[in-house]
Amino acid sequence: MASTNAQAYSGWRGAISKAFSRFVLGLMGWKVTGHYDNTIPKKIIAVAPHTSNWDFPIGLLARPLIEDWVQFVMKASLFKPPIGWLMRALGGIPVDRKKSTNFVSGVVREFEQRDKLTVLFAIEGTRKRVERLKTGYYYVATQAKIPIILFRFDHAKKEIHFSKPFYPSDDAQADQKFVEDYFRGVQGRIPENGFGWEEVEKPTA
Repeated sequence: MASTNAQAYSGWRGAISKAFSRFVLGLMGWKVTGHYDNTIPKKIIAVAPHTSNWDFPIGLLARPLIEDWVQFVMKASLFKPPIGWLMRALGGIPVDRKKSTNFVSGVVREFEQRDKLTVLFAIEGTRKRVERLKTGYYYVATQAKIPIILFRFDHAKKEIHFSKPFYPSDDAQADQKFVEDYFRGVQGRIPENGFGWEEVEKPTA
């Protein structure tokens, strides 16, 4: 089975993109790990912790290595001039975060209208510390009947790590606990802003 959107990374342009990403991430000490399946035509990627703008270019560098044209949702204000065209060219999808119901149904429609689509959600919803993760991505997956892949920015290990895909079950509470446990305590670039991060106590002198 052909890879989802693999044509974006085929030929000599794709080879250059992959070589460049591998080189730059290697210089930074980062690596891609896990079980990413780019043969699934429609899926959601849920990412955390996202505590710094520096996560964005690292994520873009990972895209050629997984050979999938991953698009991402961002607040609509970022799509205004002068950089709006760039956000769209990179795969951005503008959303109005103030209208959560319309947001979910709008993204579901995007999945219904396409044969192939992968959308990434930063599920903390902010680069500041949160006590609960956003759930919009989960309801999109539920309504669109598509799987979710969990994606960790682990700055302690310098790993971009992907989980195996899973489908939402009939027990939303159990699913949310599974997701929260997966991300809880993973070190972001700014550790204290990451979901569930607790500082390690320093030994007393």
